[in-house]
Amino acid sequence: MNVGKRRRHRHGMHSLRGKLTLANVGLLAVGIVAATTISIMGMRLYLLDQVDSSLLKMRTSLGSSGLTLRQVDSLGALGVIRDRMVPAESDPAPGSIFAVVDAKGDAVEVFDMAPTDAQRGLAAAVHDPRALAAAPDPADVTVHGAMYRVTATRLADGPYILLATSTELLHHGIAKALRLDFAVGALLLALLACLTMFSVRRRMLPLEDMVETSSAIAEGDLTRRVPSSQHPTEEVEQLRLALNSMLHQVETAYRTRERSAAQLRRFVADASHELRTPLAAIRGYLQLYEKGMLSEPGERRRAWDRMHGEVDRMGRLVDELLLLARLDQRPEIRFRNVDVSRLVRDAAEDLRAQQPGRPIAVSAEGAVLVRADESGLRQVLGNLVSNVRTHTPVGAAVRLGVERSGAVVRVCVADEGPGLAEDDAARIFDRFFRVGSAEGSGLGMAIVQGVVDAHGGEVAVCTAPGEGLAVTVTLRCG
Repeated sequence: MNVGKRRRHRHGMHSLRGKLTLANVGLLAVGIVAATTISIMGMRLYLLDQVDSSLLKMRTSLGSSGLTLRQVDSLGALGVIRDRMVPAESDPAPGSIFAVVDAKGDAVEVFDMAPTDAQRGLAAAVHDPRALAAAPDPADVTVHGAMYRVTATRLADGPYILLATSTELLHHGIAKALRLDFAVGALLLALLACLTMFSVRRRMLPLEDMVETSSAIAEGDLTRRVPSSQHPTEEVEQLRLALNSMLHQVETAYRTRERSAAQLRRFVADASHELRTPLAAIRGYLQLYEKGMLSEPGERRRAWDRMHGEVDRMGRLVDELLLLARLDQRPEIRFRNVDVSRLVRDAAEDLRAQQPGRPIAVSAEGAVLVRADESGLRQVLGNLVSNVRTHTPVGAAVRLGVERSGAVVRVCVADEGPGLAEDDAARIFDRFFRVGSAEGSGLGMAIVQGVVDAHGGEVAVCTAPGEGLAVTVTLRCG
């Protein structure tokens, strides 16, 4: 249990929770960067298009007017364009710059005023006014550290007019929007990371329960199962049901193995005990013979008969053990049509011959055929009749019967003997089980159950103290 709790709290970046969070945050970050880039580029292109449109409109107007430098001076003297286009001397980075340059690209006097620093800076920034005038779009230049969009047009007498509009406000606005977008994006990423961690943690609780349950089972608690969560997803619920089914099978297999191991140990102990008794008797008689203590012929004859009897007992025990071993291996049985009624009548005749004074009632008229192994069914009936002969008084009545109901045939052997207690009846099919000091090897009923199971049938007992014992064998026809 402690292992499961320790694992529940170990969550790093290499955990599934961390990887899902990183994946979601990474995807959102890529989306934010892509969206911000596209929006900023679109905004910049739109604003620059507005600036360029204004510059190109002014360039077209001046270029198509056919003005000379003298006429421009005259218009400036009349105040038509001077107030709008001539920057103040004190403004190093005006919003718009109007400059006239000669063929060499040097700023010249206009409006009876010497070129300002901004005009000279613009003229220096534009290396080739002729190419600028021929270009379809304005160009970017830097004047005293400020960004401008500039275009040019040629006057009728040769000089060029440079028209420039500052884009500093545009770039500052774009930078501000970019910072705002990234700030909002960072906030969204942090929020998404928190929500993802919370959601994944909630969704991963069933998996953590599975880890905890598996750890508990690994420590020996085979009864643990994965509990159902309050809001399970379909896939996790399917995994939980499959895992619980697997754990149930593992527990069943483990319990079966433990029970089989215990039965095997008990079987070996019982078999050793059953074989040790006749061996001890034979060894004792042989020691008496070796020491010359069996001097009389009658004594030697009795010892010889007793040893033969013990050898026969061991032989029967070994044969029964070999039969049970073959039944455990599920041998291939050669089925053929067998008349069960005839076998029941034969078993009743054998019992009458062995115990003439016992009351025997037989209900096995006609022929009742089943697909079975005849020798196996004869052994089943022989063992059941042998139990009656061995464990009940001679005067106890016995009933043997066969009945057919549809595709099922039932064979019943019932006696009116002392019966069995409930605990003894529960162990009647255990190997080497005997009630009290009863005779026999204790393998007869185990063989009955093994043969019936090999035929795909069932065997059941009905008994109570003082009410006799009824054994019913159920076989399926065909």
